[in-house]
Amino acid sequence: MSATVPPTSHAAATPRPLSSHAPREPLMTDEPRTLVEVVERACLRHKLPDAFNYKRDGAWRSVSSEEFLARARSVARALRRLGVRPGERAAILSESCVEWVLADVGCLMAGVVDVPVYPTLAPQQICYIVNDSGARVLFVQNAEAYERVREAIRGCSTLEHFVVMLGDAGEAADDRTLTLAQLEERGRASEGDGDGQGSHASRPEELATIIYTSGTTGEPKGVMLTHSNVVSNLIDTSDRLAFSREDTVLSVLPLSHIFERGAMYMYIHHGSRVFFSESMEKIGENIREVRPTALVAVPRLYEKIYARIKERAAEGGRVKAALLSWAVEVGKRWARARTAGGKVSPLLALEHKVASRLVFSKWRDGVGGRVRMFTSGGAALPDELGHIFVGAGLPIVQGYGLTETSPVICVNDPEDNRIGTVGRPIRSVEVRIAEDGEIETRGPNVMVGYYNKPDATREVFTDDGWFKTGDIGALDAEGFLRITDRKKELFKTSGGKYIAPQPIEQRIKQSRFVNQVVLVGNGRKFPAALIVPDWELLRSYAQLKGFTAASNAEFCRHPRVVDLVQRQVDAVCADLAKYERVKRVALIERELTVEGGELTPTLKVKRRVVDEKYRDVIDELYKE
Repeated sequence: MSATVPPTSHAAATPRPLSSHAPREPLMTDEPRTLVEVVERACLRHKLPDAFNYKRDGAWRSVSSEEFLARARSVARALRRLGVRPGERAAILSESCVEWVLADVGCLMAGVVDVPVYPTLAPQQICYIVNDSGARVLFVQNAEAYERVREAIRGCSTLEHFVVMLGDAGEAADDRTLTLAQLEERGRASEGDGDGQGSHASRPEELATIIYTSGTTGEPKGVMLTHSNVVSNLIDTSDRLAFSREDTVLSVLPLSHIFERGAMYMYIHHGSRVFFSESMEKIGENIREVRPTALVAVPRLYEKIYARIKERAAEGGRVKAALLSWAVEVGKRWARARTAGGKVSPLLALEHKVASRLVFSKWRDGVGGRVRMFTSGGAALPDELGHIFVGAGLPIVQGYGLTETSPVICVNDPEDNRIGTVGRPIRSVEVRIAEDGEIETRGPNVMVGYYNKPDATREVFTDDGWFKTGDIGALDAEGFLRITDRKKELFKTSGGKYIAPQPIEQRIKQSRFVNQVVLVGNGRKFPAALIVPDWELLRSYAQLKGFTAASNAEFCRHPRVVDLVQRQVDAVCADLAKYERVKRVALIERELTVEGGELTPTLKVKRRVVDEKYRDVIDELYKE
């Protein structure tokens, strides 16, 4: 059930966490109620010989359901032997791998609250999270990762044990440091000590995890999620996304992100075979090897896939580029007709059949030939990209949620995929729009609160107990939700006009010459844009037009290049209101990255950082 109600007058009430709210439609009695039950039932029911798969030393290796369950129970026993009690915390600092999932499930089975930490964070940020959560154990990926943070975490007074998950502990080895293999061995040694199967009798209302938000503004906050929060979301989302034993999935996002972690629990629950991508650079290669049926990712990955397709067409000459352009236009028209519920004309159907055979079949083969569904979250998916992929027979299903909502609030149905929306609310979750346009929600998936931050917790709940998402959006007559922007990212020009940057940025990214874009203009006369160009296409254009530059920096200043990008921006913004049109652009030579501090680990732009870092460039844009 997904109730969509308009805002009503708020009754005077004390804001309260909503994780205790009963689902609008009770879960079936045979459904799991804790994450421990999710894993144990799935491993015993599905008994997959290749439940988890990873590539090491050039070869794919597998971990069976039975082996995984036994190893996770050993980790749980070992944590108890170390004296880590239920309710205490353990941090996990690692890139995604099967060992990450083992550490997570081992903690859950021991009743230990785990704290995922992005490995891309600076050491001082990692230290803050470890200190704030009071973690007693730190699982770290390998000896090299441990050395990177060793000095910073020296001052973390609660840390007592370190577990190196891959390889040996190296020079860091001491009496407080174990490898994962050694930890598991301790757990196996205690198997006959009256410790049962090794699982703590977790209750649905107990904390399962504390996940720290990315912190686009201010310091990170620890989101407290119970077993009930996460499991209810898993079950309710399963109504919309039908994963099964027939699915093979490629895991590409960091498990530190609630989006990927929630997806992982869904894969386990439904018995899907999981393959871990080696790295972001090898996703294309891994997709062709694994031939997945489904993939969960952020829009940036789909943008890169399409950018690579365009690059290859351009390299193939004018005929191939023209054929791609024609096929894409046909695909978009066909997708708009299909997703809008309209009829596809016989001529368009014939054109689409030809485009599919000549062009789109190669796209499908390029991603293994078996993909039935891509899922997108974490950021807004450009409408045009959604139509292109649907037209190509590779539908992208977009959803919406936050860490605070475990994470899914809404998601599209693969059978009723409304591009431009994030779908309807899932079962048990309600959504309403406040008077100022902010999206508010409630349901069994909403967090308990922020760890050690009662004031911050109160601030995000309304008087009548709805969670304030911080996003601006609208519900249509059929209950589909459309996200327009982040409430805090709206800026006002010196003329008093409010501007939502994300929709305009999505328009600008339609240009094939644009890689990344950030809109600026708060307190200024008009909006402007900082743009990272697509360097390969830009160099091809320069060669075609008979000019060159010695470096990327010179390209950024070249009048013909700036004029080209400005014309591209003018074209896609032509139908905007006059005050929304981007009057000037500045090209920047370095890509915005997590390591550079301009992006969060979930690839959201830190606008304040960009404003400060490129202050001189921005000021130059507004000189008369």
